[in-house]
Amino acid sequence: MRKIILSILGILIIAGAVALGNYITGKKKKRKPNFSKIIKTVFIEDVVNKEVPITLNASGNLIAKNKIEIFSEVQGVLKKQNKPFKAGTRYRKGEVLLNINSAEFYANLQSQRNNLFNLVTSIMPDIRLDYPSEFNKWENYLQQFNVNKSTPELPEMKTDKEKYFISGRGITSSYYTIKNLEVRLGKYNIRAPFTGILTESLVSPGALVRNGQKLGEFIDESVYELEVTVNSNYADLLVVGNSVTLTNLEKTKTYTGKVVRVNGKVDLQSQTIKVYIEVAHKDLKEGMYLEANLKAKVEKDAIEISRKLLVDNSKVYTVKNDSILSLVDINPVHFNSETVIIKGLNNNTKILTQVLPGAFEGMIVKTSKK
Repeated sequence: MRKIILSILGILIIAGAVALGNYITGKKKKRKPNFSKIIKTVFIEDVVNKEVPITLNASGNLIAKNKIEIFSEVQGVLKKQNKPFKAGTRYRKGEVLLNINSAEFYANLQSQRNNLFNLVTSIMPDIRLDYPSEFNKWENYLQQFNVNKSTPELPEMKTDKEKYFISGRGITSSYYTIKNLEVRLGKYNIRAPFTGILTESLVSPGALVRNGQKLGEFIDESVYELEVTVNSNYADLLVVGNSVTLTNLEKTKTYTGKVVRVNGKVDLQSQTIKVYIEVAHKDLKEGMYLEANLKAKVEKDAIEISRKLLVDNSKVYTVKNDSILSLVDINPVHFNSETVIIKGLNNNTKILTQVLPGAFEGMIVKTSKK
């Protein structure tokens, strides 16, 4: 009997220990959380196919359309002018930019003029005897001759005999020598060929100027040209006279130009072609960096979207049945810096307008229109 009681007590103790262990283990177990399914919201818009202009983006630096480098064709000491020959000085058309001392050269020119006068004077007795009918015109020539003024043109010689006589006395050669010196004298004063501004000065008053020396640079600041390069595939679409929108680097200012020239040669290495755009504005300066948007052609039945929406550059996400993402193949027609023109979507197709992180085919979403 005692053994039976002990056995029953042992069984009860073991059962109690097991129950207590299960209770303690159950207390330590964490409850499994219940997760609620999150459905992301996407922004969409309906596709409306239309005519989209293809714009070619290019950039470059402005160059003055009228620009000259000033060189000296004579030698002498540079004289001081009323206006300083310094960068930033403005000149009107015809105004003297530089004045080189020509005293020695001018003295030589006067000497040559005086020699011509003496030559003509020396033949006057012979003309009176041999060509009496021509005497008056040569006498009039001497009367209007002035060594301090431009040499007058020689009288017209009507007969070969008179011409041979005059040439034989060295008068004709002396006359043309003087005219050549007079042209050269004009090169001691360098005048502005157009109204503009001096952008570079390489000499100062008192300096010795040598023949062929560069003296500075002069530009017309009223009109500029922008040289840009575009893909040769669009060469046939670029038309002289087309309007072009230009913007500065910060996108804060906009200017309007026009295509004035299109180069007929394609660069062999880059397969690009140069286009020249003329633009005029008081705020523009030579060397400024501008971006140009050239309208090349119009693409029909297309839309323009952000390049960020492209998947593998050939697909975009659309929404079907108002809740399911679908990856659709499209045809990208032209890539801009931030946008792309695409074809291949039907009208009223719902397309994403913002990138959805973690998007995948068949994903359940909620839609919203901006």
